[in-house]
This record gives sequence, C-alpha cells and structure tokens, in this order.
Amino acid sequence: MTEPGPAVASPARPDTLRLFFALWPDEITRDALNRTGKWLYQHWGGRRTRADTLHLTLSFLGDVPAARLDALLQGVHDIPVDAFDLSFDQAGHWAHNRIGWLGLSQTAQPLESLVLALRDQLRALDIPFDARPYTPHITLLRKTQGGAAVGCLPVKWVVDGFVLVAANPQADGAHYDVLKKWPLTG
Repeated sequence: MTEPGPAVASPARPDTLRLFFALWPDEITRDALNRTGKWLYQHWGGRRTRADTLHLTLSFLGDVPAARLDALLQGVHDIPVDAFDLSFDQAGHWAHNRIGWLGLSQTAQPLESLVLALRDQLRALDIPFDARPYTPHITLLRKTQGGAAVGCLPVKWVVDGFVLVAANPQADGAHYDVLKKWPLTG
C-alpha cells in the first residue's frame, strides 16, 4: 500500500486584484505605437514598454477586493458614446517619474465623455478610483532622461470599445489580462 503524498493545494485566488479600465489597441495600432516607442528610445534612452502592454488608461482602480469583481463586471454598462478616432501626435516626458509618453495635442471630446461616464458608473457602484484630473497618455518609455521635443508621426487609433484589465506583477514587469470588453454603443 502506498502512503498518500502531500496534499496539493489548489491555486489561491488573490484577495485583491489590481485593476484598471483602458483602451486596448488592435494589432495595427499596437505596432504603430511600438514603432514610436523605438523612435523615442533612440532619442531619449530608458526602458521601452513591451508592445503587449501598450494601452491608454481610462480609470485606474488600484487594488480591488476580488469579492467585488463580479459586481464590477455586471455593474458597468455600455456607455452611450459612438466609436471615435484619436490621433496621438505629441511626444513628451515627465522628469519627476522619468516617463516618456505619447499624447494628444488636441482635446478629444468623445474620450473625455467616455472617461466621465465610466467614472459616474464607478461612483454608482461605490468602487474607488484615481480621481485626479485625466491626462490621456500612452507610456512608451520608463527610466528615461527625456530631452528636447521630438517630432513623430501621428498614431491613429479607431476606438470602438474599452476593457477592464488586471495587472499581474512578474519578475520581467507587469503582465496584463483583459477581463472583459465593452463596445461603444452610442
């Protein structure tokens, strides 16, 4: 008769999930953003953002109790904003956190409407989020010294939905899991 081996524990579900809502690029947009990241890296150095993690954050929730995930997934509804286009055409860097980014030179009203409507839904669900003024940007470099303004080709992005993402820290940086996508239904 063989003795039973050690009990095998099932993987524990974390007590909290690090969550954010974002625009998630399609392959063509991701490739264009990645090329721009390479261009900025040639001028400013630093550490490039991995192509598979490129996104535009809409609302950062931070650590959310795992028990609230189902309510969050069910409670966020389609947002009545039509699909829209963005043109990321302004590169810059923030010296205080050494981030190189790509942003918008012009205000995008549909994007602002999407962010405000999403924040309203999060408030109604009593889900805390980072309520600082929204500054749309895509992080392309970390640990960069930045430098003189660098011109770059605009990156066009057709926005037709938004996603909820869970960040999973790993030794090689954060990995992101898209948990759900909502279409824009305006």
